Amino acid sequence: MYLKRIFFVLRSGVSRRATQSTAQATSELPAAGPGRGAAEAVRSPVPAVDFGNTQEAYRSRYSWELARSLLVLRLCASPALLARHEQLLHLTRRLLGQRLFDRLMKMTFYGQFVAGEDQESIRPLIQHNRAFGVGSILDYSVEEDLTPEEAERKEMESCTSAVERDSRGTSKREKQFQAHRAFGDRRGGVVSARTYFYASEAKCDSHMETFLRCIEASGGASEDGFSAIKLSALGRPQFLLQFSDVLTKWRRFFHQMAAEQGKAGLAAVDTKLEVAALQESVVKMGIASRTEIENWFTAETLGVSGTLDLLDWDSLIDSKTELSKHLVVPNMQTGQLEPLLSQFTKEEELQMTRMLQRMDVLAKKASEAGVRLMVDAEQTYFQPAISRLTLEMQRRFNVEKPLIFNTYQCYLKDAYDNVTLDVELARREGWCFGAKLVRGAYMAQERARALEIGYEDPINPTYEATNTMYHRCLNYVLEELKHARAAVMVASHNEDTVRFTLRSPSRFRLASLKAWWPPAASGCPKDRAASEGRVRGWRMEELGLHPADRQVYFGQLLGMCDQISFPLGQAGFPVYKYVPYGPVMEVLPYLSRRALENSGVMKGAQRERQLLWQELKRRLRTGSLCHRPA
Repeated sequence: MYLKRIFFVLRSGVSRRATQSTAQATSELPAAGPGRGAAEAVRSPVPAVDFGNTQEAYRSRYSWELARSLLVLRLCASPALLARHEQLLHLTRRLLGQRLFDRLMKMTFYGQFVAGEDQESIRPLIQHNRAFGVGSILDYSVEEDLTPEEAERKEMESCTSAVERDSRGTSKREKQFQAHRAFGDRRGGVVSARTYFYASEAKCDSHMETFLRCIEASGGASEDGFSAIKLSALGRPQFLLQFSDVLTKWRRFFHQMAAEQGKAGLAAVDTKLEVAALQESVVKMGIASRTEIENWFTAETLGVSGTLDLLDWDSLIDSKTELSKHLVVPNMQTGQLEPLLSQFTKEEELQMTRMLQRMDVLAKKASEAGVRLMVDAEQTYFQPAISRLTLEMQRRFNVEKPLIFNTYQCYLKDAYDNVTLDVELARREGWCFGAKLVRGAYMAQERARALEIGYEDPINPTYEATNTMYHRCLNYVLEELKHARAAVMVASHNEDTVRFTLRSPSRFRLASLKAWWPPAASGCPKDRAASEGRVRGWRMEELGLHPADRQVYFGQLLGMCDQISFPLGQAGFPVYKYVPYGPVMEVLPYLSRRALENSGVMKGAQRERQLLWQELKRRLRTGSLCHRPA
């Protein structure tokens, strides 16, 4: 069975100690619990951060860079221009020729959002940002320039198994986890994430080599570097679809059993099944005999509580139990029991194994280089498999410090359940939780696909609901950092979310309200700073989290929200820019998405442009247009 192969490849032959981790863990992360108190007593308070002081926010930038930012962000807010941007780029290239076109792009959009063409040319920018407290996450942003028809063909071929092709498209996978021609081009409706299409095993090896070079460069640029990878670049997506289908059906079976026991509606981490009642249900379904079932649910595997929660349930499909050969679940439409696993050909098994081996190579390299590895989130029909495979990497490499970070998309309805379950698993098994929190990059595509194919929309209904979910997940993780050697990256361009991280929830809500009132109406002069941009790190301070602990990181994209990144960095908070690089023509798809993303962000919130214009006017007024960063 391929599930056994998955866990065998992921766990065999590798020590549970991440190499070169002991000394780094001691220096980078504080001891959890009461032992931290003495160290904190002699440390300075968590510093204040002022997001409204343009002189400080932009002191790392030349005036011409501010003017470029203002121009590019203004153009990105023009719907008429964006609607025809691809045609305009093509026309400009024809009129100017390749050489002048490249120069124009480097003076404008490329120069704003991309660091350079190769690792040598981007080094000055990395060093410059580092001097002002901002680190770099390297991202080789070259993409294959495929037509929609080519992308669709590649996707359909790589997401369909040999068995499904032989049976003329019949698949036992649920609709959500089947390839659909209308959504074969996964770039549609995606504005902020790079997309990979499977071509061959050799191409996957090439992607792995690119990731390895980024890890090496990140390790050389910083003692506390990050690098990001996408699992869809490392193997055939058919495997991710099938594994996601298995995991989703298995969890749904758990919730069906919970509903039968009258426990529907509880939070996932709090839902517990009575083992005796579960055994009776499984016998009645004819899945296995009573003797076999009693061997699955033993004190050795589940403890002596007489109950079983979702984490225990997930562990039952591990290769350590005999249940794996009985993996059948009831079909909700027919009521019949169906095998949970699909058949793999020998070639497909080899492709799956190679994908897992590539993950292992990257994780080992990151461990050796002292670089934290972030596994990016992808579409919901891939994500259950991606999260589970990332979790297996965390079990192995996060023993002494959080080296592998999973990504949680907070626009998903089940984001909080996913975060709380993974935190609880890390507690039980004794490894270090690592998370990157994002809002999400696939909203339009996910909604359209769910509506067209006919399954529940996985996205929160409103932007406000997504903000609430993000802050709920973030607050839960921040609370966890008090007790554990864990870490989180707050990957957000939302100034309110950064404020939420720094302030206590009650103070955050109060400041948000007072930001709408005239300063005099507050009756409290110290509140005026909150409405003007200054934020003290009360939330982190009350939790005992200091920037020097390097447990809370912040992340933004290059060319966006410098008024957040640089004040944080200059105040001593660990903050990083995603730094894309690659040849001009090969990163044009990336630039198109940056322009589209800025249209959505900048139309609704003009704060960044206002601050840029405010700083340019200040420099003009004070005669400092020739400002040199120092």
